[in-house]
Amino acid sequence: MATLPVPVDEIIAKWGPHKHYMTKESAKARASQTPDELVKTHCCFCGLQCGIKLKIKNKKVVGFEPWREFPFNEGRLCPKGVQRYMQDNHPDRLLQPIKRVEGVGFVPIEWEEAYSTVVSEIKRIQEQYGRNAFAMLSGVSLSTEKSYLVGKFARVALKTANLDYNGRLCMVSAGAGNKKAFGMDRSSNSWADLAHAEVIIITGANISECFPVLTYRIWEARDNGAKIIVIDPRVIPLARTADVHLPLRSGTDTALMSTMLKVLIDNDWLDHDFIDNYTSGWEETAKTVEHCTLEWGEKITGVPKELIYKAAEMWGKAKTSFLVHARGIEQHRKGVLNVLSCINLVLATGRIGKPYCGYGTITGQGNGQGGREHGHKCDQLPGNRDIENPEHRQIVADFWGIPESELPRKGLSAYEIIDAINKGEI
Repeated sequence: MATLPVPVDEIIAKWGPHKHYMTKESAKARASQTPDELVKTHCCFCGLQCGIKLKIKNKKVVGFEPWREFPFNEGRLCPKGVQRYMQDNHPDRLLQPIKRVEGVGFVPIEWEEAYSTVVSEIKRIQEQYGRNAFAMLSGVSLSTEKSYLVGKFARVALKTANLDYNGRLCMVSAGAGNKKAFGMDRSSNSWADLAHAEVIIITGANISECFPVLTYRIWEARDNGAKIIVIDPRVIPLARTADVHLPLRSGTDTALMSTMLKVLIDNDWLDHDFIDNYTSGWEETAKTVEHCTLEWGEKITGVPKELIYKAAEMWGKAKTSFLVHARGIEQHRKGVLNVLSCINLVLATGRIGKPYCGYGTITGQGNGQGGREHGHKCDQLPGNRDIENPEHRQIVADFWGIPESELPRKGLSAYEIIDAINKGEI
C-alpha cells in the first residue's frame, strides 16, 4: 500500500477537513445530529430532479434523509445526490462579492459597491456601444421563477436582445424537434411508462453514469421482460447487458433511424390507424427513406445489417415500447434531424399516447424545459411564446407594462454571442 508523503493529520491541519472531502468522523457527527426540521427539495445535479429531504440544524444544512414517498426516485440517490447537501456549507463557497485588484488579486467588497460597479459598467458599455453590445448568458439549474426573472431583466432592465442559456448547447435540438413534431416544446411521457414497455431504445444517453437513478427504472422494465436496445458508439455500461447494442459511427444517427424505419415499412410493422388519424406527412416521410436499405445503412453507420434488422424487428413487433435519448444525439450540427428521426419511429408504430408507450428526452439540468418555457432563451418569451409573433409580443409587453415597440426582438444565440465577442461586437 502506498504511503502519503505527509501524515493525514498535517494535511487536515493545513487544508481543513472539508476542503476537498469530508472525513468519516465529521460526516458521522453531522449525520447523527437531530435536525430542527426536514425540508423537502430536489437534487440539483441532473434533469431527473430526485426528491430529497435536507436536515436543517441551526439554520444550516447538516445532512439528508431519503424522500421515499417521492414518486420518481422513491428515496434512491446516486453519489451526486448523496453529496448534494454538502455544497451549502462548503468552505470554497463565496458568501460575498469579490473584486479583482491589480497586483493583489481578488478582495472582498460590500454588496452596495458590487451593485453600483455592475450598474455603472453596464451603463458605460451600452452608452458607448449600444444596448445590444451587452449580452446575458445563464443556465437552467435555476428555478422556473429565476429563469423568468432572467428573461425579464435582460429585456426590460438591460433592454438587450442578446439573451440565451446553456441549453442552446445541449437540449435545444430536442426542444426544436418536439415543437416541429408535436407542436410544442414539451416532454410527452412519464417515467412510470417505462416499467411495462416491452422494448426500450436508449440512444445518445449514458444513463448509468449521467443519470444513475434512472438505471433502476430500466432494470425494473427488464425484470418485467423488456428488451433493451442501446445505440451508442461506445460500449457504455448499459450496452454490456443490453439485448442489442448498435455501435454506430458517430454522426450517423439519422441514417440508422431511417434504415430502421425502412425495415418497418418493408415488413408492414406499422400502425396505419394511428398514422392516418394522428399524423401528417407520412407519404413524404416514407418516400424519403426509400433508398435507406439495410445494405446502405450498414455502409453508412458501420452497424452490421443483421443487427439493424433485429433491432427494427424487436421494435416493430412489440405491443408497447419507449424511446429515450439525451445529448449524444442532440449535440450535433443536425441534432434536430436526429431527434425527428427518432420521433418518426415512435409515430410510425403508434407508440405514444398509450399506456407503457412513449418517447422522452432526458434533460441535462433540472429546469431545461422550464427555463425555455419561461423566456430564458433568445427567441422565446414566457409561456412558450415566440418573440417574433406580434400577438405573443403584445401579450407579454402588456403584462410587463411596457410598449410593445420597446420589447427587444430575437437576439443572438449562445454560440453566436461568443462569435460576436470575438468580432468585438459584444
